[in-house]
Amino acid sequence: MYVTRVSTKLPLSKQTAAHLSRTVASFSHSYGISSTPGLHLHIQSPQARRQFSSTSRTRLRDYFPEPEKGQIFKSDPAWPHPGYDAEKMKTDIYFAHREPKDFSDRVALVMIRLLRWGMDTATRYKHHVESPKKAGDANAVSQTKPYEMSERKWLIRMVFLESVAGVPGMVAGMLRHLHSLRRMKRDNGWIETLLEEAYNERMHLLTFLKMAEPGWFMKFMILGAQGVFFNGMFLSYLISPKTCHRFVGYLEEEAVLTYTLIIQDIEAGKLPKWTDPSFRIPDLAVNYWKMPEGHRTMRDLIYYIRADEAKHREVNHTLANLNQNEDPNPFISDYKDKSKPHPSKGLAVKPVGWERDEVI
Repeated sequence: MYVTRVSTKLPLSKQTAAHLSRTVASFSHSYGISSTPGLHLHIQSPQARRQFSSTSRTRLRDYFPEPEKGQIFKSDPAWPHPGYDAEKMKTDIYFAHREPKDFSDRVALVMIRLLRWGMDTATRYKHHVESPKKAGDANAVSQTKPYEMSERKWLIRMVFLESVAGVPGMVAGMLRHLHSLRRMKRDNGWIETLLEEAYNERMHLLTFLKMAEPGWFMKFMILGAQGVFFNGMFLSYLISPKTCHRFVGYLEEEAVLTYTLIIQDIEAGKLPKWTDPSFRIPDLAVNYWKMPEGHRTMRDLIYYIRADEAKHREVNHTLANLNQNEDPNPFISDYKDKSKPHPSKGLAVKPVGWERDEVI
């Protein structure tokens, strides 16, 4: 416990005294300090502060408060969400893995496994079996660790994941935009889909930031990861766009797996804070996903986000199968034979992507 004594021997005007009082009150509120009439400030131990979030454990401060001044009330999303069917999100979205078919696919898979290892290390991810094995049980060595995730650990992982997932679409869209300008040719609709993907991933991140504010350590980790990842994607996309889209497809596979595990944990009652009736998801999420009344729980939110990731998985695996310079974007195209299934902006239809001969 640290004690700071402030002496006020000099006479103060009423205005100055009031300003000083407001300053001390604000400082006390921000850092968990209690004050006495003699301005003796009692500061809590530094160990009580968290590296991931600087918000109180009992409440979550609005990280992005709405503007209180000016003429603008709100800004609608540049790319409105298409909307999903609640039942189909539960039945039609699941984890799926596309087996690599050539050298480019194998390179992408190896890189995503390296990224997964780094992300697990940075976020201290440990999702073990529910019931630890005992010494006399079969396979006791490989299944002995208990469940270790919590709401806070999941938030750490989701913030880190979304801060990385929002990079590839922006890099690819930017490079294809510049490529179109240089060649003075159309891009056949790829740019809009890639930028919309980056925008959607950023909305995921903003939603989670409404729940907790990252501390200095997490901000440093995100800064470093983004710097490395952006430049790596930039150079890689110049060399092989196909490999990059396959890489993102595998990345989205991991995202679908992560959110599937979160849903399972919520339904199993392992995350009680997110099943508490008093828990409210951010209004930003309700407005963006157009979530209906009665379907605004944390589990519902994760269903929407998982469906988005499944769509990105389908889109990028499909784009990796196409001719990168000539083929049109099949997700915004009109088809001659409308009786056959084809790619669209709705829920994912083929989790491992459409083959080129199916759409071109």
